[in-house]
Amino acid sequence: MTNPVIQAFFVGRALAEVLGEKLEDSFTNALSDLGKFDAEQRENLRAFIEEVQARAERQAAQGSYTDGNSSSNQGTVDLQETIDELRAEIATVRASLKNYREQQPL
Repeated sequence: MTNPVIQAFFVGRALAEVLGEKLEDSFTNALSDLGKFDAEQRENLRAFIEEVQARAERQAAQGSYTDGNSSSNQGTVDLQETIDELRAEIATVRASLKNYREQQPL
């Protein structure tokens, strides 16, 4: 290997091979980690759903739910009155926001 051009060719070729292998290993590891993460998240979601369902079943079995006819309601609240109050609050907030925006310099 006295010819520097041939030596540079083989060094470049070896460099490309090593870089390709390293890149392949990195990509494989990244995909593996992504697969593990996905599996863990699916398992966490499944466990969460099971816990919610179990808790709902326990509460339903204990009768610890309330419906519209339950005696635990503290007086009947007129739904239309509540809606009107919320609309009035929204209008107040919108007006305040409009005033604030008008006072801000551009």
